[in-house]
Amino acid sequence: MHILRKDTIQKILKKLDLVPLIEKGFIAYSQGRSIVPPVGELTFKNPPGDVHIKYGYILGESYYVIKIASGFWENDKYGIPNGQGMMLVFDQNTGEPKAILLDEAILTDIRTAIAGQICAQKFANDIHHIGVLGTGLQARMQVEYLSSVTKCRDVIAWGRNIEKVEKYKIDMKKIGFSVAMAKSTQELAEQCNIIITTTASMDPLLFYEDILPGTHITAMGSDVIGKRELGTGMLGMADLIIADSISQCQERGEIAYALSNNDISHKQIIELGDVLSGTHPGRKNTKQITIADLTGVAVQDIQIATAVFEYYLEHKNEI
Repeated sequence: MHILRKDTIQKILKKLDLVPLIEKGFIAYSQGRSIVPPVGELTFKNPPGDVHIKYGYILGESYYVIKIASGFWENDKYGIPNGQGMMLVFDQNTGEPKAILLDEAILTDIRTAIAGQICAQKFANDIHHIGVLGTGLQARMQVEYLSSVTKCRDVIAWGRNIEKVEKYKIDMKKIGFSVAMAKSTQELAEQCNIIITTTASMDPLLFYEDILPGTHITAMGSDVIGKRELGTGMLGMADLIIADSISQCQERGEIAYALSNNDISHKQIIELGDVLSGTHPGRKNTKQITIADLTGVAVQDIQIATAVFEYYLEHKNEI
């Protein structure tokens, strides 16, 4: 069995084109060509945090993957990243363990950012201002991964902690983005036609009356039951509602709240993989408001872990 540590994984990632692989994973999922059981999770209150266990396989492929990833929001007190974790790779035909990817959650971070990039590519109009709720790692990565999608480098950010917003502005300037601080989420929404929500909020932050026509929203913070970033009526006013996984979003994320409040019906939800395969046309005009609810699907983990491991097997003498 092979053990790949973070530094080795990072070297390999520079060699991979992951976007088409992640897209293929979403398509396989929506076409019923994968086995993905319900998410396993642990939640903690003191200190606050959560652990996700996601696992599965794509039919006919070589491996099945089990991913364990955590987020503990007070880790900065100890000088360590909020996210931690690993991915385990097994032979799909024999069950033999093949690799442990000790990635410290960077593979989860990257595949999450790529999903946001894919949604922006498919659903956003010509972007004039990028709105970001939050100041953490995904608030950085989601914007960074928009670089290949849009020429826009103007970001408007909102966060509860002004010091963290100021640090965010400095960090984003280093990679070519100019950041202005919004005093409220309303102010942000009134200026941005793509909004990315990346917080661990338990209460709504963004409200439908503030959203510009033609806006695309990627909501990816509410990935466990109890988290919520979008206010009542947000999905009800959307012209297009996209789930990375309909079954997952029925029990967690923004879609789950909208369904329980009868803001939307099941028939209004489409799956990302169906847009990527061409089964659904996606956005039809520039005035539509689109919302993508990303809760994270195991096929993303399967695809990125497989790509890293297979590259390692082929090039291990060079790494």
